[in-house]
Amino acid sequence: MAYQLGLGSVELRREMGTAVAKDPLIFTKSLKTQMETLIVAPFDYLRCNGKGLELSAQLRNAILIDGLDECTDEQRQAEVLSTIHECLIKNENMPFRIFIASRPEWAIRSALEQAGYLHQVAYHIRLSDDYNAFSDIERVLWRRLREIGRKSSDPRARSPEWPSKEIIEAVCKAASGQFIYAATVIKFVSDIRSSPVDRLQIVLTWTPDKDQRAKPFASLDYLYTNILSRAKEEYEASNTDGHDFLLLIRVYQLMHRGRWGTCPELSELAEFLDLAANAHERLLWDLRSLITTVTPRRHLLRLHFYHKSFHDFLDKERRSMDLFVPEGRADRYVATLSLRYIEEDLGDSATNLPCSLLSSFINKELWPAPSLHPIFLEGGMSPIDRLEKVDRWIDVFAPHSIERGAVLSWVRILARYIRKREARNSETEEFAAIQRYHEKWEKTLNDVSLQPPSTYVEDD
Repeated sequence: MAYQLGLGSVELRREMGTAVAKDPLIFTKSLKTQMETLIVAPFDYLRCNGKGLELSAQLRNAILIDGLDECTDEQRQAEVLSTIHECLIKNENMPFRIFIASRPEWAIRSALEQAGYLHQVAYHIRLSDDYNAFSDIERVLWRRLREIGRKSSDPRARSPEWPSKEIIEAVCKAASGQFIYAATVIKFVSDIRSSPVDRLQIVLTWTPDKDQRAKPFASLDYLYTNILSRAKEEYEASNTDGHDFLLLIRVYQLMHRGRWGTCPELSELAEFLDLAANAHERLLWDLRSLITTVTPRRHLLRLHFYHKSFHDFLDKERRSMDLFVPEGRADRYVATLSLRYIEEDLGDSATNLPCSLLSSFINKELWPAPSLHPIFLEGGMSPIDRLEKVDRWIDVFAPHSIERGAVLSWVRILARYIRKREARNSETEEFAAIQRYHEKWEKTLNDVSLQPPSTYVEDD
């Protein structure tokens, strides 16, 4: 900052040089000391000597700082902000306005919050929340792609009809309001060794399984990898509860997408995952540039993923690499927790969500998969004891229409099991008990005016 300010004024540059000559070790001292010595003191000296107006005329009055989140660590980010606040903002003699662009990392976000020291003096523009960038991204894409097309040797790219309005809109939609996606696309298409028309088509149709050589989103994946890896390190350093950060993020994401048929409120989900009620705040502490919380209805708090491309990153192992968590692992984790609640008799309010989730495994044909089937048939208690607990749950919730699908799902589970046992001519006490429950639950379905299925999907 001192260097760039000095370029605009001979007098200021001379005073800065004098300050360095007096203290050659100034650059090893704290950031605040450096700013006071190299910027504030020279300004004050020139102002007191009648050079203030001349200096203001020579210098631009806005200082733009981009990428503050890319500082070495959070402490360094906080130091930069506090130094700017103390030396430039609170000092009425400084003629500058400060413009800072950054991802909402902890140090930046906490300073701007209601209790933060910048809350009263800063105008905070939340780009992901308050600003629709679609039209801006559209203009940038159109201008930059046309420039690339004019310089290309491909006559298709030089055509005034390329890129088409439909292509631009498709890229803008995929960008989800984020310039980083558009910038990544432009960088990929601008490769002079290939046709921009072909490269843009790759962007529109590419999947990780389709082409191992073309990686249009390599830089975007690198960004996501850095953010997620850093968040993982910070979470694991400050949490000793043994929870797997990446697995929790994956469960939250899949729950948000409705993989298990329901998207519970965050406090209810935290209770189910055996986390503190506000666990999502700590989990998302360093992911606020990618995920936030919204309140679609009063007192209903849920997650919101800013970027569609981040969903794609989490879904594809070839993109997220070591950070990838398979859907099957998340399925098994959720199913295990659901059955644990049933086994432990944690009460009607606690078992409502687990049983609803388990019903989704059937309705969405996620169950029984090889990795999940043993969870139901084996585990910490016998199948008969577990079925007794499920039976008590059905007696409570079956009369409510919202839970009828769950009853149907348990009937399907038993139907699969019975058909397999019948095929083996098994006649055991366990088999007889399961037949009794199957008959009882089918009757329950009829009692709540929901006909049982005429056919059942076989368990391979």
